[in-house]
Amino acid sequence: MSALVIEAGSRHIREINDEIQQAAAEGREVVVTNTLSRHNLGIGLPRGAHVRFEGSVGYYCAGLNDGAVIEVERNAGWGLAEGMASGHVSVGGYAGMSAGAAMTGGTIHVKGDSGPRCGVAMKGGNIIVEGKIGYQSGFMAHSGKIIALGGAGHSCADALWEGEVWVAGEVESLGVDVEVVEPTAEEVAEVDAILDPLGLVDTSRNWRKMISGQRLWYFESRDANAWLMI
Repeated sequence: MSALVIEAGSRHIREINDEIQQAAAEGREVVVTNTLSRHNLGIGLPRGAHVRFEGSVGYYCAGLNDGAVIEVERNAGWGLAEGMASGHVSVGGYAGMSAGAAMTGGTIHVKGDSGPRCGVAMKGGNIIVEGKIGYQSGFMAHSGKIIALGGAGHSCADALWEGEVWVAGEVESLGVDVEVVEPTAEEVAEVDAILDPLGLVDTSRNWRKMISGQRLWYFESRDANAWLMI
């Protein structure tokens, strides 16, 4: 069955998304053209759906993804794949602020840089950024991995919980309560297993693995020195 071509243009977003959902229900792949960086495209798509956006998209593309494979040809705005539960979302260029916010599973692959707070409050899944991640990426990440191959901005991995931030390249500064540890060979193998299907394994990388220092996990709220001054 051939792919269904849907033109976005200036049409109502609900109409566009309804057509995408209908095609997914019929088992048809979808190509969305003339995207014009429109917001809220491809929301809540189910497992089995396969959608390609030709051009750039605005904020919240692929939000609440529930298993679909979604490709963005160029750039994506804020909140890419926010709250996604499963599936695979790829971006050919830059992804804006808060990519993967609050996601619980699945994979996001950004082939360029990502903006500030990449993976903020994520609770599972993996985010792979071939370029640099912006400031405060990984902020309060509860679980999952952010893997940056081109460095990181300021306040990296700030206030982590049980999430991990892996960076190859320069880190401008660390956030609050971050511990940089030497990964084991087994842990590196786990990261390589994530990168391998994307063709991104490079055994020469010098990884910096960032985890929580756990000082923010336990403190007396009435003692300001225990948390404000970390």
